[in-house]
Amino acid sequence: MLQRMSGIFIGAFFGTVFVVANAHAPLNPALGIALRVLAVLTFAGLLTLALRAGRLGQPADGAGSPRADWFRGRFAFVVGAEVVLLIGGNLALRAAGAPEPTAVAWTALIVGLHFVALSAVWKRRSIAVPGVALTALGVTGLVMAATSAVAWVPFVSGVLSGVALLGGCAYAITHTYRAAVSPRPEGAQ
Repeated sequence: MLQRMSGIFIGAFFGTVFVVANAHAPLNPALGIALRVLAVLTFAGLLTLALRAGRLGQPADGAGSPRADWFRGRFAFVVGAEVVLLIGGNLALRAAGAPEPTAVAWTALIVGLHFVALSAVWKRRSIAVPGVALTALGVTGLVMAATSAVAWVPFVSGVLSGVALLGGCAYAITHTYRAAVSPRPEGAQ
């Protein structure tokens, strides 16, 4: 369960970072502050729920069964490709004179694709849901960056991507917590 939870912690942390870093103008300042506070509180709540689920033990349905290879092999390849694409793509966009907010859209696109790839590696379809959402928000932001709506790219590709990550993590942690507090009786399928 610890390996699975660490992946969820990472996703929730970066979801929070997406919101905190991008909830700014052209949003109303009060709304930006509210979104940041809500993201941090959501992260804290998810962390608390995950720790509580961990203390209650391993889910009986095997949803949290440890996999020694979760963070090796194909995972390492996916993350390595993600890093290369993030850095290389952002350097190329900067060299091409793309507007600064394009970096947020590119990041959302690549992080989303990384989740889609990990869903196949880990055989967890639920990971693909936030992955597809981030990919779509990244593409939308890249398109918006070429229009007069460029100022809204951080909100669309940043804040909304953070919300998608936090939502995906909330789903995963809630599912794990429920399995931990209501284990199936032995022999039940």
